[in-house]
Formats: sequence, C-alpha cells, structure tokens
Amino acid sequence: MDSKNLPAWVNYLAQDADGTWWGYEVEPLQHFSGWYENEVGRNIRISSGIANAHWRETLSKLNKNIIA
Repeated sequence: MDSKNLPAWVNYLAQDADGTWWGYEVEPLQHFSGWYENEVGRNIRISSGIANAHWRETLSKLNKNIIA
C-alpha cells in the first residue's frame, strides 16, 4: 500500500477482519472484528481486501520521517 496517496493526517493503517483497510488520524481501538476511532480523530476507508483471520496484526504506525 502506497502511503503517498493517503491524506497527510493519516498516521495509522489497519485492516478489519472482513478485509477492509482503514487509515486513522489517532491510534484506533480494537473491537470484536476490526478497529474504530472511538470518536477521536478522523478515519478514512482506503480499500477492500480479502478477509483476514490475522487482522489484529495489521495495525501499523506510518513513518512520516522518510524524505521522498
């Protein structure tokens, strides 16, 4: 996934169990089948994917210190 195409405010990426990828402004919280922003910060649906039984392992913080 190319983070260059995401809004500048996206700091975290995560995939839900159904395969949907999301971008979050603040670190999301986990619920029974995915992630949620707990009404803090923004989120954006990025894409659909294949259902993932290991979705809990997909949460990642973007490294914005990389110089393009």
